[in-house]
Amino acid sequence: MNVLDMFSLKGKVALITGGYGLYGSQMTEALAEAGAVVITASRSLEKNEKYAEELRARGLEVYGESYDQGDESSILDMKKRILDRFGTVDVLVNNSVMRGNFKGGFFGDIEGFTKSLAINGSGFFAVTRAFGQIMEEKKSGSIINIGSYMGSLGSNQTLYKDTNGQMGGWGGADYFYHKGGMHNFTRFLAAYYGQFNVRCNCLALGGLFNNQHPAFVEEYSRATFLGRMANDEDVKGIVVYLASDASLYTTGTVIPVDGGYSAK
Repeated sequence: MNVLDMFSLKGKVALITGGYGLYGSQMTEALAEAGAVVITASRSLEKNEKYAEELRARGLEVYGESYDQGDESSILDMKKRILDRFGTVDVLVNNSVMRGNFKGGFFGDIEGFTKSLAINGSGFFAVTRAFGQIMEEKKSGSIINIGSYMGSLGSNQTLYKDTNGQMGGWGGADYFYHKGGMHNFTRFLAAYYGQFNVRCNCLALGGLFNNQHPAFVEEYSRATFLGRMANDEDVKGIVVYLASDASLYTTGTVIPVDGGYSAK
């Protein structure tokens, strides 16, 4: 097979959770540009369908869906709708995440920590199991978990030192906890699904530029080898690689996509 043909996603159906957000939108776009039928899903059907309409206007096959990641029955209902409409799922991108629910820094309200865990931990597990079963039965597919450098490294408070308290602090403890678990759970999934010829990998993403405080942008950029934050196209190539037949012998990996931040 020609190497470029190996990257084609024509004939494949991909589900991406949280597919209209900052990183999600470029991954949705990339999968569709590579030829897949893409379903983007989260709690807001309106937002997903609005983004899907924009991409359909360009001739791409993208459709919106909705579900509640904290409710397994909602996940299973969405699975049924997708199977009824599209027949299968070949690629699952676990990108949905709840952030900011654990407020008050390290000594925040434990109920907030528990709620975010229900979405980012238990819900992530339930989505993966539900759609992984489809791939297990047909003995092919790719699961891509969207992690973070925060799943492998500790908190770097120096990034926020000159932001005048607008960024930083000791919040986000739940996020470090969830992403660290996701990274290692990726290896468990690769072991389990490998016997069914299904791959599972994780992308440990770095900081995406989103008009953050200039002092943070400068400090973060200095901490990378490439001297900048991620842009709105930096994840497109790697997500297509992991979704496509180009990565048929790649599984159980946690791949840093962070400009070299985690390699320093």
